[in-house]
Amino acid sequence: MSDPIVILTEEPLGADDRVNIERLVDGGDAPLVVLVPANTERHLLVDFLENLSLLDIAKAFRELTSHAPDPAFERAAAAETLTVSLNALAGLGGGVTGEVVDGGAVQGLVAKVKDLGAGQAVVITRPHAIADTFHTDWANKAQDELGLPVLHLYAGSGFIGDS
Repeated sequence: MSDPIVILTEEPLGADDRVNIERLVDGGDAPLVVLVPANTERHLLVDFLENLSLLDIAKAFRELTSHAPDPAFERAAAAETLTVSLNALAGLGGGVTGEVVDGGAVQGLVAKVKDLGAGQAVVITRPHAIADTFHTDWANKAQDELGLPVLHLYAGSGFIGDS
């Protein structure tokens, strides 16, 4: 059996993501482990600048004045994202499992890769202009901590992030 592939995602995976992972597995029997963070640790200033860079001014100011998210709601949303993602990847590789990660997303990915002795790590996110530009995105952080290449894919597309 091949080394596991650990996938960290903030978005529910769909058909396009399945195609990308299927290409990565390439008919092999690598087990897939999907991680979804219960708390995506958003940073108010970065989110504000992100929305402004996308010319979504209303959303930028709406999120600037919004209250802190409810942890129970975030955990339920993460569980739903995990369920959708597991269903999207069903039947690939040597089986698909997953879990909701408490605490930091990158720390969860790093811990799982080390625990499983995984040979590959994949981060699937929507584009984040500020974090991607300054290499502070999850993939870059994980790559720095793991010392192995981390594939960064943008959710719902075939585009590869710069990590």
